[in-house]
Amino acid sequence: MRIVLTLDGHRAEATLNDSAAARDLATLLPLTLDLEDFHGTERIGYPPRKLDTTGAPDASYPRAGDLAYYTPWGNLALFYRDGDHSPSLVIIGHLDQPEDTDRLTTAERVRIEAAS
Repeated sequence: MRIVLTLDGHRAEATLNDSAAARDLATLLPLTLDLEDFHGTERIGYPPRKLDTTGAPDASYPRAGDLAYYTPWGNLALFYRDGDHSPSLVIIGHLDQPEDTDRLTTAERVRIEAAS
């Protein structure tokens, strides 16, 4: 599924994969989240409820531009740097354009919508 993220007013396109968590996130769209930095690697925000992670791998290796869901905390993670091996992290999509990854470093708010 193609989505649009609006990061502090800048539009960035992304693609969700076909995981249960990505499909569940799509049911919540449109969605606006406040973001905070985590470990100088990702921006995180909390959707209104936990997502379905049926069939998700036990761990992931996130890369810059990945959109992910961290099961224990119930947060979305938008990676602007490559991350380490991460148990309970489910990759749900990726930004389409690498240059949009830099905008994540300071983004304070994101609006996520289905692409038209």
